[in-house]
Amino acid sequence: MSTLLGLPAIPLDAVSTGDIVIVGARDATPYERAKPSHAALAPQAIRAASARYASWHQHHDFDSDGPMVDLVRCRVADAGDIATDPASPADNRRAIEAAVRQVLEARATPIVLGGDDSVPIPVLAAYEGHGPIWIVQVDAHIDWRDERHGERMGWSSPMRRASEMPWVEGIVQIGARGVGSAQAEDVSAARNWGASIVTARHVHAHGIGAAWEKIPEGAKTFITFDCDAVDPSLMPGVAAPVPGGLGYWHVGALFEGLAARTRIVGFDIVELMPERDIGGLSALTAARLVTLAIGAIGRSAANSIS
Repeated sequence: MSTLLGLPAIPLDAVSTGDIVIVGARDATPYERAKPSHAALAPQAIRAASARYASWHQHHDFDSDGPMVDLVRCRVADAGDIATDPASPADNRRAIEAAVRQVLEARATPIVLGGDDSVPIPVLAAYEGHGPIWIVQVDAHIDWRDERHGERMGWSSPMRRASEMPWVEGIVQIGARGVGSAQAEDVSAARNWGASIVTARHVHAHGIGAAWEKIPEGAKTFITFDCDAVDPSLMPGVAAPVPGGLGYWHVGALFEGLAARTRIVGFDIVELMPERDIGGLSALTAARLVTLAIGAIGRSAANSIS
């Protein structure tokens, strides 16, 4: 198996306390039953794009002013892809939840390479008994539809489903812009629940700092990252490109801010669509964001809470 960054491959039953563990989830809940996810090839593409860094783990990363992957601080390993089948969405959700729960019960931190934006629903379900958590969603869309096409577990609904999980204490949504599947009642439902929506326009005008102001210091945070949050000039390979997205440095500053203020207990990246990529730019950007997330998780471990 080709691993992320050429990191060691391990089975899930070999995960130990303090590890950061990569897992891939190609499919979760399609809107068209048995149709593979439009982002099913993303875990493979991200791993392939990261191969150029395989021998550079301890090289200086000027974006974080330290080693690219600090293997002294903790072990980082790749557990491969979870077995999924687009014809069996309920089984997919159970398998994803079980894999993430296994990582958490080993007192390790999961990084999930999706897959489309239905993947975060079972990922977040695995945090039952491991909360409370705050969700930091980075996305062009708020994903608060109760159902779409009769499906309540699809990629327009992960934040609505997360809001129903008692272990989710708060949600901060960063990067919303343009027009997507959200209707007026969905925006009202998000705000009435208490979600903080920080639009891309607000970030460009005022900076990314407002994104974490409402998260209590020392809280556990889970970052769910949709590639269409980033401007399509950097991430053209997405299903729903929207002008005016976040820049690379916005995302880097967000990870740094969260690492300083909170304990990051998980990360997923979804909605990379390799067949729409241009020159591998989107996959390369995604791979770099994953490396920044690994560093942020390692640094945030100092903000330890039980």
